[in-house]
Amino acid sequence: MLPLRILGLWAALAAASAAVSYGLMQAQFPAALLLGPMIAAIAFGVGGSRLRVPRAAFQASQAAIGCLVAHAVTGQIAQTLVEDGPLIVAVVLVTVAVSGLVGWILTRLRVLPGTTAAWGSSPGGASAMVAMAEDFGADPRLVAFMQYVRVAAVVFSASLAARFLMETPIPGASAGVAEVTGPLSVFATLAVAIVGAGAALALRVPAGAQIGPMVLGSLLHATGLVRMALPVPLLELAYACIGIYVGLRFTRETLRLTFTALPGILAATFSVIALCAAWGWGLTLLLPIDLLTAVLATSPGGLDSVAIIAVGSKADVSFVLAVQTLRLFVVLLTGPLLAKWISRSVPETAIR
Repeated sequence: MLPLRILGLWAALAAASAAVSYGLMQAQFPAALLLGPMIAAIAFGVGGSRLRVPRAAFQASQAAIGCLVAHAVTGQIAQTLVEDGPLIVAVVLVTVAVSGLVGWILTRLRVLPGTTAAWGSSPGGASAMVAMAEDFGADPRLVAFMQYVRVAAVVFSASLAARFLMETPIPGASAGVAEVTGPLSVFATLAVAIVGAGAALALRVPAGAQIGPMVLGSLLHATGLVRMALPVPLLELAYACIGIYVGLRFTRETLRLTFTALPGILAATFSVIALCAAWGWGLTLLLPIDLLTAVLATSPGGLDSVAIIAVGSKADVSFVLAVQTLRLFVVLLTGPLLAKWISRSVPETAIR
């Protein structure tokens, strides 16, 4: 049994999340059910609540989002990768290069100790980067702080972009729900979530709880073998869980540890977002896509949050997911190499 104090804090967090989400929904913000709980959870985390989302609950939420993404996937994504492959690769490489440059500058200026900045500036795969950084000797708390500052900033900026770049708000856009077609579709989707996540996690695939159901569900849905469908309440719960998980990572301790570095971290984070947005605007001159789609596609992580915003807006979901998914895999493959290169290229005296 949980102590009454913990139950009371969870109840207060749920109430605060609902209140903030309602306000954002009234303002027609996409992903309000993700953004509201995250804002409330940041306040509770910094306030010293010491609440934590169980790992299993977070992974279940990632699996649900993976199924939501799979529901939006058609043969168009493969077609998009074939037709616009070189530009999509260029988008990914520019994002990784910009983030690597920022990490090198932060390390060079000793904004954070050691190689923390090199790991923390990676544009995606937050949980994987934190785990790998610890294995390579960086401070995982500071890396986590940098990564989740980036995730939070991306969610805020992408939500603002979606809100003001949509010509007309979509009713219920904050939910971005998958339609429910019947009990069999729901059971099939849950089976995809369980099997996909279980297999990916067993194979130690980074972000496997989301990638597994997304890949398996996309293949089955695009070929017509399974019709992906999830109940609206389940999706809303997944949104809230991910928002709360991210928000609670912001604690008083990590803020105290990084107080002097916070201005530099924020400046670097928003510089990366601004540079990626500028590159997104450039894409609209090269491809027949709208600015919202370009901004979401070039946004520097995270995949689940951007997917929710894209599905809940008028963006070209196929293009956004094609770019974001490829970027995630590139980051997970090159992140450790880039971090080690940065640490070696900066003089030892500069990173002490």
